[in-house]
Amino acid sequence: MSVVPAAAQVLAILRYLAGQAGPVSAAAISRDVRLPRSTTYHLLDTLAREGFVVHLPEERRYGLGVSAFELGSGYSRQAPLQRLARVPLAGLVDRTGHNAHLAVLHGREVIYVIEERAPGRAPLVIEVGVRLPAHLTASGRAMLACLSQAQVRAVFPDPSAFVMRTEVGPRSLSALRHLLVDVRRRGYATEDGEVTLGFSSVAAAVLDHRAYPIAGIAVTFPARDVDPALREEIAGQVGRTAHELSRRIGGMADTSRPSAARARPTGPHDVVGKRA
Repeated sequence: MSVVPAAAQVLAILRYLAGQAGPVSAAAISRDVRLPRSTTYHLLDTLAREGFVVHLPEERRYGLGVSAFELGSGYSRQAPLQRLARVPLAGLVDRTGHNAHLAVLHGREVIYVIEERAPGRAPLVIEVGVRLPAHLTASGRAMLACLSQAQVRAVFPDPSAFVMRTEVGPRSLSALRHLLVDVRRRGYATEDGEVTLGFSSVAAAVLDHRAYPIAGIAVTFPARDVDPALREEIAGQVGRTAHELSRRIGGMADTSRPSAARARPTGPHDVVGKRA
């Protein structure tokens, strides 16, 4: 599909402005977005007339306008992430036979936004709207592993940030960093009894077009029911589901995931959870 240059340039300007701490000059926009200065002024003038950009004449700078805020509000109202995730998550539950959920990162917590419950499986603490410490959950660890060391350090600046639920889990930044190294090496995150005693989870991150983790997909199961080989199979299913949702939102797959996340395709009758 061909790209419309003017549309791509407008989007580049809006993305650039959205990433700034405050309004910026047209010269800075032209330089950083790599547009001719005349093109930059024409596009900014059009965006300002439509309310997507506001011009601050006294400062000779440009910032995002009210129409840009309305776009963000519309996104929140329509909840496209939840809508796009519902079917892949339901398929994950069908294939594994265990509960699955989608969570988003908010500071040092995760917020659960979708729960798909497998038939006959008991409800868990991870219901929609529940917040849990990100460093204790598999979905939180999957997302944290995609951040830089500086970003992780900013979220967990001192030992007081490491709250416990079952007295199991990392209690310091160095311990968390070691754990996240294992997540990156393995290609998926785990937790064992750190949220609820007797239950374990595996998770993978959903990445946007910048490779930023916008969500985590996890499957939770009774630890006694799942041996290491079956856990690897479940991890593969979780990884493929995260890959599919990343693709559906226009993002990218995590190519660093090892074989567990790129395991053989699963047929419609190959139900992982039936072995549990």
